[in-house]
Amino acid sequence: MILIVDSGATKSDWISLDKNGEQLFVTQTLGLSPEVLTRDVIEDRLANNFELSKNKEEVTYLYFYGAGCGTDRMKKFLKEIFENFFPNAKIEVREDTFAAIYSTTKIGHQGIVCILGTGSNCSYYDGHQLFQKVTSLGYILMDDGSGNFFGRKLLRDYYFHKMPQDLGHKFAKEYELDADVIKENLYKQPNPNTYLATFAKFIVENKEHPYCRGVIDKGLQQFVNNYIMQFELATKVPVSFVGSIAYYLREELATVIHRNDLILGVIRQRPIDGLVEFHKSTI
Repeated sequence: MILIVDSGATKSDWISLDKNGEQLFVTQTLGLSPEVLTRDVIEDRLANNFELSKNKEEVTYLYFYGAGCGTDRMKKFLKEIFENFFPNAKIEVREDTFAAIYSTTKIGHQGIVCILGTGSNCSYYDGHQLFQKVTSLGYILMDDGSGNFFGRKLLRDYYFHKMPQDLGHKFAKEYELDADVIKENLYKQPNPNTYLATFAKFIVENKEHPYCRGVIDKGLQQFVNNYIMQFELATKVPVSFVGSIAYYLREELATVIHRNDLILGVIRQRPIDGLVEFHKSTI
């Protein structure tokens, strides 16, 4: 049995294939980012999934693509957990950027591939190898244009009284904005980046409001400036995107891409579908 996993900070999509490439089951866990979760939390999320627990000894290969897996230390940390949980499996852990590439760009073709979901990232793929100009320092310092980026912006503007009054009233009705609740989630609970990203739904749902339109445009332009334009071939190759922010703000994203003389490639909400096709071709 083969398990293919695309794990973001918020959720992880799991698809199981047999040796002929036929789908056996599909399931989902909460995100498994090793940068923000302890070993105990990750182990609990695996153990509490019925399909994974039932089939863990049948798994022979695990291909895991995850947020927070960009360093050897984090890859080793996760691999040890998976080796204990799936005792008969050969484990491969790679950062989620590879999932984005394999789901949007054909082997042998060049392209820039971006992640815009709970977090954000950007890589150049020369058809065979992946190159990154920016080393991520996590959601506090980076993640431009991401869900947690927009969530942080909304909270700051609300508390600094920079959000228009009509929108501020609506925001307060939809979310628990008590300072103690916010600080509890940011500083004492796991996954503060995911918590921040929950507020991004508001900016998507109200994207026609002039304030939201401005925040979205500025945030996406900031991502282009700081990430995409780092590459010399930025205007020469397709720029593709995966993630919920890219998908739900695809019209706004297309506007920013074209304004910067970039070539828009594929926009895909979930990399897992393209990943399955990629791995089927290698069976």
